Amino acid sequence: MKITDVLRAEHAVFHNLFDHIETTVPRLTALAEVKHLAVLVEKLHGPHSKTEDDLFIEPLEPYFDQMGQRETFHAEHEHIEAALTKVQGARTLKEAKKILLNAIAASRKHFDKEERIVFPMAERILKAKTLNELGEQWLHRRDVSK
Repeated sequence: MKITDVLRAEHAVFHNLFDHIETTVPRLTALAEVKHLAVLVEKLHGPHSKTEDDLFIEPLEPYFDQMGQRETFHAEHEHIEAALTKVQGARTLKEAKKILLNAIAASRKHFDKEERIVFPMAERILKAKTLNELGEQWLHRRDVSK
């Protein structure tokens, strides 16, 4: 399976999670509930970002350099992760909700950019064999039986 197919599938799961969070968070009444949702997203987003950075963005970095976007993608991952971590330091329910929903909005914007620009670019630039090999590397990273 191509790495782009893998990442699109992961994005589909995230979009469903984001939908749930965006409808649930406004109704929450306990700060701890918001913090727990942030931890959930953080635990899923961290490995996804690392996979993208290590297996996907790295081979494309020369092209991002040409576009002047190399640092942007890494910075966006770091911004999202920092926002999710920041929720844990929130002292009020209102503050935690705002930070979490802003992190979700930033994630959606970032995912949209990847889906519209980065994934199609990778499929044009990288050979099918390379995309499949990167997909296999993803599979090996996820294989917990080894």
